[in-house]
Amino acid sequence: MKIGVLSDTHIPTRKKVLPETVIEAFRSVDHIIHAGDISCLEVLEILNSLAAVTAVAGNIDPEELQTALGTKRIITLNGYRIGITHGHGKSGKTVDRAVRCFENDGVDCIVFGHSHNPFCEYRDHILLFNPGSPTDKRRNEFFSFGILELGNDIKAKHIFF
Repeated sequence: MKIGVLSDTHIPTRKKVLPETVIEAFRSVDHIIHAGDISCLEVLEILNSLAAVTAVAGNIDPEELQTALGTKRIITLNGYRIGITHGHGKSGKTVDRAVRCFENDGVDCIVFGHSHNPFCEYRDHILLFNPGSPTDKRRNEFFSFGILELGNDIKAKHIFF
């Protein structure tokens, strides 16, 4: 099973539309995860036209999205429990906040965003994955998003453009 992963799209403040690179890559996925800071409902509508979407709200999302999506989700795809959060908060590093969010939930993977920094690391047998941002690279050299492949194990990769 192939999962498209993105976060921090910030549309329309950072870009007016999702980059075509993301749309093309997500035409071949089975599911899409958006880890917050979506900014507008139209982003989810576009993604839903490509594949089923699971999303959470981030700290800059409007109240209507925060109410509709919440800030923490756990889904099961191809037998793997995936925790999704944006990762914002007041203390510690973004990755540490994401881990604490799911510390008693028995997840196999945690998808988070907020920092705009691509991140992929195992901690205590849990894959921690931040796809970066396809529209606001900040101090990173490239824009990015991610792909998870769920088979006999979880494989994660970043797509840089």
